[in-house]
Amino acid sequence: MNLPIAYKKVAIYIKPEYLNHKYISGNKLRKLKYNLIQAKQEGFNTLLTFGGAFSNHIAAVAAAGEEYGLKTIGVIRGEELALKINDNPTLSFAASKGMEFKFVTRSAYRQKTSQAFIAELKEEYGAFYLVPEGGTNALAVKGCEEILTPLDAEMDYICCPVGTGGTISGLINASKDGQKVLGFPALKGDFLSEDICKFAQKENWELITDYHFGGYAKINLQLISFINKFKQTYGIPLDPVYTGKMMYGLFDLIDKGAFSQQSKILAIHTGGLQGIPGMNKTLKQKKLPLIQ
Repeated sequence: MNLPIAYKKVAIYIKPEYLNHKYISGNKLRKLKYNLIQAKQEGFNTLLTFGGAFSNHIAAVAAAGEEYGLKTIGVIRGEELALKINDNPTLSFAASKGMEFKFVTRSAYRQKTSQAFIAELKEEYGAFYLVPEGGTNALAVKGCEEILTPLDAEMDYICCPVGTGGTISGLINASKDGQKVLGFPALKGDFLSEDICKFAQKENWELITDYHFGGYAKINLQLISFINKFKQTYGIPLDPVYTGKMMYGLFDLIDKGAFSQQSKILAIHTGGLQGIPGMNKTLKQKKLPLIQ
């Protein structure tokens, strides 16, 4: 059920994907659904994936492994994190779900898609089902196509945050004629369009690249204030990496008159709330207000 809110007389509907599972929430549940089925069908008992210090994907894969009876291995960017597991809410959660970690240098992490690096991992861990960083592959896109329901056909615009491009690709494929899909990238760079084109089957989409706030996981006082005010006003929490930036951008576009008052806008809340405690640790160190 979509949650209706109004801003300056424009009708916005929040699709609360963050409520679809306690731990494997939001788009991560969608992305992992068919990958988990495939892993089981192919006889794998281990999932291996990649992520950073506060990765929603790492947390979700760890929880999915425990729930579906699969061993999980997380290749984590940053060797220094090996000594900080207990101080890191995401990694400590993943560890509690049974995930085994391999911490690598940032330079080594950049080789994560190379055949040589994957071969080394297979030699170390044996056979595993590989889930890409962020979870995006063809099976993930298939799962994300199921986010939209027949009730969403009346929407004029579908908005979502963009990380690796899997979620927006699924939304594009499932969208109806006359709908426009708007993606709000959480990171800088012009490579996302190319990645989306690998999976998207339509051309009714656009990336809004003005609201990344300096890059992935970058945040400032303006965004913190918006997230806290949004929760206070509408009772809906936003994460600072993805949905907070999307909603900030959407509201700013409304302020600038980008949508008519007759528009019906669907905003996909993709989850990511598990990352708030980790972000708050960083904000506290920087003496900035915390996300409520």
